[in-house]
Amino acid sequence: MNDITMKLNADEYILMALKEDISSEDVTTNSVMPDYQLGQVELICKQDGIICGLEIFKRVFTLLDKNVNVDFKCKDGDEVKKGELMAIVTGDIRVLLSGERTALNYLQRMSGIATYTHSIATMLEGSKTKLLDTRKTTPCMRIFEKYSVKVGGGFNHRYNLSDGVLLKDNHIGAAGSVTNAVKMAKAYAPFVRKIEVETENLDMVKEAVDAGADIIMLDNMTHDMMQEAIKIIDGRAMTECSGNVTKENIRNIIDLGVDFISSGALTHSAPIMDISLKNLHPIN
Repeated sequence: MNDITMKLNADEYILMALKEDISSEDVTTNSVMPDYQLGQVELICKQDGIICGLEIFKRVFTLLDKNVNVDFKCKDGDEVKKGELMAIVTGDIRVLLSGERTALNYLQRMSGIATYTHSIATMLEGSKTKLLDTRKTTPCMRIFEKYSVKVGGGFNHRYNLSDGVLLKDNHIGAAGSVTNAVKMAKAYAPFVRKIEVETENLDMVKEAVDAGADIIMLDNMTHDMMQEAIKIIDGRAMTECSGNVTKENIRNIIDLGVDFISSGALTHSAPIMDISLKNLHPIN
């Protein structure tokens, strides 16, 4: 995540997180450290995984004090091991203490998503299928969570509602039919936008193909239904499999050869990665 992206998109959310944690002052830190004291603390990995969010981690501290220095020993996307020293943070001890929890919250969450995504993406290696995330993200965390999916080896589905047309069951219900929904989307949406249709049965698949959908999502279908749906589509649209896809069941659908598999679990069910700031000490 580069500096421009950070300033335009991430800083606002990081500041919100800091304000959530420090509404007026850090009472504990101000009690034990009333005055400036330069110090250092170590960023330690406590379990194996894929590290992600290091620049966000750093930004938490530099938004509090631009003079904080972070000496990284790894980079986003690296496989890290339990006990590994990943960075040394140097700065005003008051800043190190006050920013610790927020910085770790981002790093643990983002690394957890990257690690979980990586574990699934490796299962798809050698196939044509791409692993996608969804909009099932934590409010105000989407930019961080979708970035983490990419670091873990996955790909991003549409970022938000302005980013593409995805006609789901309730959109189709509002329009009256798959055919009407696709027709209306083609008339309204910019021509550069692909039109995707969520289908739940083979009749909907046939209707979506005939209506000229660019991508057809096979949602919560059985393996046999998806196989039949792919035959019906016959290359006339791209295919996406979705619906409760997890690390535990993805092997059951890899053989289908769909273009995409989307999984909300990448962002809503990934466990955090255990990371700590340790050995804080003053320096001269």
